[in-house]
Amino acid sequence: MIRRIAAGAVTALVLIGVSPAPAAADRVRDAQWHLSDLKIAEAHRITRGEGVVVALIDTGVDAKHRDLAGAVLPGHNTRRGKYAGDPTGRDDSDGHGTEMAGLIAGRGHGSGAGVLGIAPAAKLLPISTQIGSWGNVDLKGAVDFAIAHRAGVINMSFGGPDDEAKHEAIRTALAHDIVVVAASGNRGQGGGDYPGMYPEVLTVGAYSANRKIAEFSVTGPQVDLVAPGDRLVTTGISESGYRRVDGTSESTAVVSGAAALIRAKYPRMSAAEVVHRLTATADDAGAPGRDDTYGYGRLNVVQALTADVAPLPEAPPVSAAPSSAAAPAEPEEPVRASKVDPRDLPRATSPLTVSLIAAGILLAGAAVLAVIFWRRRQRS
Repeated sequence: MIRRIAAGAVTALVLIGVSPAPAAADRVRDAQWHLSDLKIAEAHRITRGEGVVVALIDTGVDAKHRDLAGAVLPGHNTRRGKYAGDPTGRDDSDGHGTEMAGLIAGRGHGSGAGVLGIAPAAKLLPISTQIGSWGNVDLKGAVDFAIAHRAGVINMSFGGPDDEAKHEAIRTALAHDIVVVAASGNRGQGGGDYPGMYPEVLTVGAYSANRKIAEFSVTGPQVDLVAPGDRLVTTGISESGYRRVDGTSESTAVVSGAAALIRAKYPRMSAAEVVHRLTATADDAGAPGRDDTYGYGRLNVVQALTADVAPLPEAPPVSAAPSSAAAPAEPEEPVRASKVDPRDLPRATSPLTVSLIAAGILLAGAAVLAVIFWRRRQRS
């Protein structure tokens, strides 16, 4: 799991709630600085994520938490043995999955109290697995379950070394039109973890309340965008518990919630276009254009829901299985069109513009694909 560690302990503050007093609960909501930073109240006037299922591959989710009431579907547990836990994934002895759940789809309680997620009307599909040991994660089983239960987004707030079987599982998810969101990793934990290093996923770094990149957030060419991830308040593993946490796990969960909002607003939009919309509308930060610290920029949820964004150029579909054709001298990675700099794409704002774009794409398509392939080779 991509959880930040400090002085040998999780950097988390139990904000608690043994008392149901409204004043204490309101302080929880007020402490969620990322909600105002992202203008989530404005986004929720457009959509709250209705009809979207977010698969959360993690340590399970404590479905008894009052702020998650009604949000957690019966899920799946890929773990086996005496201490495997609830077979539906609706318990959590670690807490990491429950923390992500609150950030994605927390519903709060009472009148404006408790933790509110980015997509509070979305449904969570908990898939419990050995997150603490990447080598033991049954990612194929988890992805297959997510596909079977019509997940539109998969959150992967964990990481480890490269693993071709797990990479293939991610390709399978993409081939089924699922948005796959992964963490860039935390400094001091090896950094640059997979699946965040795979070019096909949407890789997320973290920024702090001062809107600068968080000191723990791993940077590099794999980063697509950044989102709030420092000192976020979310649900903990007790019926009324809360925690203050930081890490790229948390920023990944925030972006998964944003992806759910887009899928709710644009139900016919492909996963690739959802990713493109998130990167094309990000607020540029750091060096002009895409950079290795902020990627395409800071997440802008309202713009992602409302902006006029030109469509992606046509790209070959992601294959869920190796081709039967002879292998090239050097392996090619699947093209992910979302890695084209969104600011290089024209905006379709009028019929004349659309006509010019259509003609231009016919002439420039080969050059665009060549640039995409060159970028992939640079990252390999």
